[in-house]
Amino acid sequence: MRSFLKFFGAALLALIVFTGVIFFIFFVIVSSISSSQKKTVSERSVLVLDLSRSFSDRKKDNTFSALSGDADMTPIALFDLVRLINHAKSDSSIKGIYLKCNDNANGYAASEEIRNALIDFKQSKKFIIAYGDVISQKAYYVANAADKIYCNPKGAVDWKGFTSQLFFLKNTLNKLEIEPQIFYDGKFKSATEPLREEKMTEANRLQTTVWLGDLYKRLLVTTSETRDIDTATLHQYANMYAIRSASDAVKYKLIDAIKYDDEVKTELMQKSGAPKVNEINFITIGSYAEAINLKKYGSDRVAVIYAEGDIVYGKGEDGQVGSDDFRALLARVRNDKNIKAIVLRVNSPGGSALASEIIWRETQLAREAGKPLIVSMGDLAASGGYYISCGADSIFAQPNTLTGSIGVFGIIPNMQNFFKNKLGITFDQVKTADNADIGTISRPLTASEKLIIQSEIDTIYADFKSRVADGRKKDLTYVDSIAQGRVWTGNRAQTLGLVDKIGGLQDAIACAAGMAKLKDYSVREYPEPKSFLDMLRNNYSKAIKTKAIKEELGNEAFLLYQQVKRIKDMTGTVQTRLPYDITVE
Repeated sequence: MRSFLKFFGAALLALIVFTGVIFFIFFVIVSSISSSQKKTVSERSVLVLDLSRSFSDRKKDNTFSALSGDADMTPIALFDLVRLINHAKSDSSIKGIYLKCNDNANGYAASEEIRNALIDFKQSKKFIIAYGDVISQKAYYVANAADKIYCNPKGAVDWKGFTSQLFFLKNTLNKLEIEPQIFYDGKFKSATEPLREEKMTEANRLQTTVWLGDLYKRLLVTTSETRDIDTATLHQYANMYAIRSASDAVKYKLIDAIKYDDEVKTELMQKSGAPKVNEINFITIGSYAEAINLKKYGSDRVAVIYAEGDIVYGKGEDGQVGSDDFRALLARVRNDKNIKAIVLRVNSPGGSALASEIIWRETQLAREAGKPLIVSMGDLAASGGYYISCGADSIFAQPNTLTGSIGVFGIIPNMQNFFKNKLGITFDQVKTADNADIGTISRPLTASEKLIIQSEIDTIYADFKSRVADGRKKDLTYVDSIAQGRVWTGNRAQTLGLVDKIGGLQDAIACAAGMAKLKDYSVREYPEPKSFLDMLRNNYSKAIKTKAIKEELGNEAFLLYQQVKRIKDMTGTVQTRLPYDITVE
């Protein structure tokens, strides 16, 4: 029997290795074929931009699209999307842009960059036609830059104002007999409110009212500028819930007309010069990306490093900012003689305080090495996201970036009664020192232990404010007045001195090149996209698990599950982060 298992195991291993080799060879062949068959742009083409696609900061591997031959599957990074729109502006083959605007899968700061690129494109006098069956407010925010906005006659245009809703777990924890034991600094540090309150504190309500109002004001102002309607009237439309149908949107001049898809296609045919509707040369943004070479060559380089996702201690997973990986990455870039300047693109709600400090230290070593360091903020650069940004030479943000949240918190749940009364579990132990088990979840903290932990929180908060004061060249007392965990929009952050300039990633790169006195340079992006095989190995099981949970729970319950899981992950560590996802509806 042992001999049989031995030979069976060897045969199975050989089969697995053989299958892997065959797959790898197939992968290389298909990739070579697809890369050699470069797409072209036909004359009188119409570039199609679908806002329901998410354009992340980091580049992703495009093997799936190469294997399938479907350019629509090609992942496009936000930076590339903006450059593609800029290229289309002077591309004689592109006659205009068809903007699909049913929904918008991108954040408001990312939408600002897309919208600005579209406004710049209009200088070419080429057309932009926007169309949707049901146009959401976030989609309309980008679509209002178009020459014409159309909606399905039986569709709708969402115009009701913004809302941001939080959920609170205090009563749930009470029922489970779990005491959260929360420590924090900053009266606006609303991070722990879902665990200790039944509703928003007055401080949190104030800050949420201000930043949400700023985002809403930005929608009103941009719409006013492009639709020639004053902001007070636009706000009145929302208050009255006046836009209840697509026809109402025409009546109140939010859109130009109601049309069916075929009628919009007829107009696109006429504007593009196509002989027939079915002969319009539509080219998706994915196909355009495969046809256009965006690379700029030069002996000198500007490094763009994407810090996207939660900041975690250690290596981290895909979609996280791991302190080990980014410490090594920043050191590598700092020691590369060809790299003359660094742009740190931050799109993060923060996370581990220690990981943030480690990454901050590397940013300062880069500056000490004589390399300009510019930060470009995305949708979120809050708490730990601001921590790793504050030491830069210059900070760029969009008007609707959410940043600041300079505060600290920690959670150590007391689960003694939960274990005992709900599960029947009790604990006992032996220890060699009074505080050997400080931080255990099996019993409540003593008064002296609470003082020790709060002291650690206070020390880290003081360090955080000190980093900001030094980096921003501000008085510590002033920093404390604008810190306190408060979230600010990019516009307000600029007024307060937390941000230097309003602009996107391209503006930050231009600034970095200018500071380094570069004329001809190339842009090198980090971290490099993971290969298809790496993603398959590392993310397949995780993706399947996540998909199964999401399908079982549904979208809303899945968001709740993610928040509870995130709170669990934060337990026992000092955090500089927003623990819940800020959503705007």
